[in-house]
Amino acid sequence: MDIKLQTLFKKNNGYLIRRQISDKPTYNHLLKLIDTGTVKRIKRGVYYSENATKDNMMIDVEKIVPGGALCLYSAWAYYELTVQIPSSFTIAIEKNRKVSLPDYPPITLYYWKQEYHELGVVTQKISGYTVKIYDIEKSVCDAVKYRTKIGMETASEILKTYLKRKDRNLTKLIGYAKKMRIEKVLKTYLEIQI
Repeated sequence: MDIKLQTLFKKNNGYLIRRQISDKPTYNHLLKLIDTGTVKRIKRGVYYSENATKDNMMIDVEKIVPGGALCLYSAWAYYELTVQIPSSFTIAIEKNRKVSLPDYPPITLYYWKQEYHELGVVTQKISGYTVKIYDIEKSVCDAVKYRTKIGMETASEILKTYLKRKDRNLTKLIGYAKKMRIEKVLKTYLEIQI
């Protein structure tokens, strides 16, 4: 890979958008790197170099899934609520949206109603990227809401770990639970845990 492309990829945390490449020879070199597998074409006009992000554990969610937010396993791992390591990036998008996903990196999409999709979204700086992610209380409520799909053991682990944290906010947690219609279930879990 030539120095110009290396610099561009590093500057953009391993990603490039077509409009960032100003000259034809550099673009032609990029196309050759795609053919050899050194660079991956994520989707039209978006390219990724794994070599530029070897130590990076995050992706630029907004470039790959515009409007998406890290949720469930990715959020739980970020907040260290579970020891499980996600096998893919779990990203929530608004229901009925159509998104084309790249072959790499592995992404699992969750389609949520608008009121749940917008609830509790915060912006965090993770591995050099500005990423939308659900805050910790919303992530705990998601674990309770999806307890039958993720397993009672995982949901219980997430809640126990959250309750041990000094920065927990039970008022906010109950507020989210009301909006998500899981208040009774959460209170039952809280009575058992506390």
